Amino acid sequence: MNIYVGNLSYNVTEEDLRQAFEAFGQVASASIIKDKFSNQSKGFGFVEMPVKEEAQAAITGMNGKQLKGRTLNVNEARPRSDDRRGGGGGRRTGSRPRY
Repeated sequence: MNIYVGNLSYNVTEEDLRQAFEAFGQVASASIIKDKFSNQSKGFGFVEMPVKEEAQAAITGMNGKQLKGRTLNVNEARPRSDDRRGGGGGRRTGSRPRY
């Protein structure tokens, strides 16, 4: 199960995240989402746990808990939508720019 972890301190590392969730069971992966230009944490990440019961226990156990001074927001990750640009898109039709 893929777990969303929000409100992360910028000081939390992927290893910190892994260790916190390993208290509940096996962790397949732990990743923190970072800005592609500055490489700074965006304050959220994902933990993949293969056993659903362990993942549910981790969500219940970690939601609202503190990690490095911040209260975590933990829940089951929602599937990504295909359209990440926020609307619009497609080909433009109609008038062309006039010079």
